[in-house]
Amino acid sequence: MSETGPTVQLAETFEAQRDRLRAVAYRMLGSHADAEDVVQEAWLRLSRQDTATIHNFAGWLTTVVGRISLDVLRSRQARPEASYDDRLPELVVTVDDGPAPEDDVALADSVGLALLVVLQSLGPSERLAFVLHDLFAVPFAEIGQILGRSTDATKMLASRARRKVRATERAAAAGREQREVVHAFLAAARRGDFEGLLRVLDPEVRLTVDTPDGVVVALGATKVAAGARLAAGAAARGRAVLVNGLPGILSWREDGAPLSVIAFTVVDGRIAGIAVVADPARLASMNLPDPG
Repeated sequence: MSETGPTVQLAETFEAQRDRLRAVAYRMLGSHADAEDVVQEAWLRLSRQDTATIHNFAGWLTTVVGRISLDVLRSRQARPEASYDDRLPELVVTVDDGPAPEDDVALADSVGLALLVVLQSLGPSERLAFVLHDLFAVPFAEIGQILGRSTDATKMLASRARRKVRATERAAAAGREQREVVHAFLAAARRGDFEGLLRVLDPEVRLTVDTPDGVVVALGATKVAAGARLAAGAAARGRAVLVNGLPGILSWREDGAPLSVIAFTVVDGRIAGIAVVADPARLASMNLPDPG
């Protein structure tokens, strides 16, 4: 008996879920490339599974994608300085000529980038609980089975993550406060005021730098403060901009070529994320304002 019919049907069932599974993995991992790898691994596991034992394909696949993503996050946590491809979302840079972005699209973009930064700062279990429950409506009992925790413990994880995300959403709309925090950070960096930097940096701040050799991540206020002079130098050579609606800096070389784009995410009055694009190839592909 040919397996073509059941195999084709299984593939079609999987393809109907692919976009949703990719969305789950991307919000878990913040990387399109990693999300594609996770979804492909889920397909391989499904193709080896006795499908007669699967009563809910969508739920089974979501569980598998969650478990694989959790493994990837825990692996990253064990080597946080490693370089990951495609960690930064697409950035839209515009001139910062107003107190706050009023355009709904710009504000939505700013919330999206801020959410991604905050999700990356959550622990793997917190991130899984929040993403699966709040974004994809997976019941806590099922998430608890993935994590090996009780339903109540899983609810607590999601609650902690939700508080951080809500703070981010509020901060995304507070343009003037964000600018003040960024200015305080740059002023402290110019003075070499290490204590001043620590006051405006979240203890778990995440610095993501897109370089020609890949994306490099630094975690923690101490490490980020140690390299803050780079941001101050960029500010001295550039101008204030909005990066996906967030306060940022665009700087140029002496020959007029773009040097870097820096975006700051402020949560509860402190900088929770700094995203830097310093890869000339990526800078060249961006539609950047002219030097002011």
